[in-house]
Amino acid sequence: MERLTTLYIDKESHKFSAAHYTIFSATERERLHGHNYSVSARIVAPMGENGFSADYNVYKTRLKQLCDALDEYMLLAAESPHQSIDESGDYYRVRFATDEMLFLRRDTQVLPIRNATVEEFSHYLLGRLLELSAGEDLREVELCVASGPGQKGCAGWRHDTATD
Repeated sequence: MERLTTLYIDKESHKFSAAHYTIFSATERERLHGHNYSVSARIVAPMGENGFSADYNVYKTRLKQLCDALDEYMLLAAESPHQSIDESGDYYRVRFATDEMLFLRRDTQVLPIRNATVEEFSHYLLGRLLELSAGEDLREVELCVASGPGQKGCAGWRHDTATD
């Protein structure tokens, strides 16, 4: 019988500070503001003969790398049907309803998400973590992004044994 172990990684260093706005409809959005986001993960993997299932340090390093890539940026949702984002010299020109906003390209990350929410950030970061972990024997991964105490969104992935 295979022995599986669940690792929980929730370190103080797995955080990023970023600006964003959430879009509610074609005409309504939040004002630009920021959060100190925290990222945690739950990883399920089989026990190895050496007594551990996955190297904590590897996943801690990967999570920190993902957080660092978003830290101190303006985060924009590239796939929102309610706004357009164009490059204009050193700026991103964003059009939403009757608003036109300019953001310095060097201060902005345009992400392949539909909205700048903890739910979308969790799916985005889960995808990136799975890319970094390709080929490893993982059974489940859940990645959570919190925008403050008591408020987080989580995305999960499970290894499909039917395709093996």
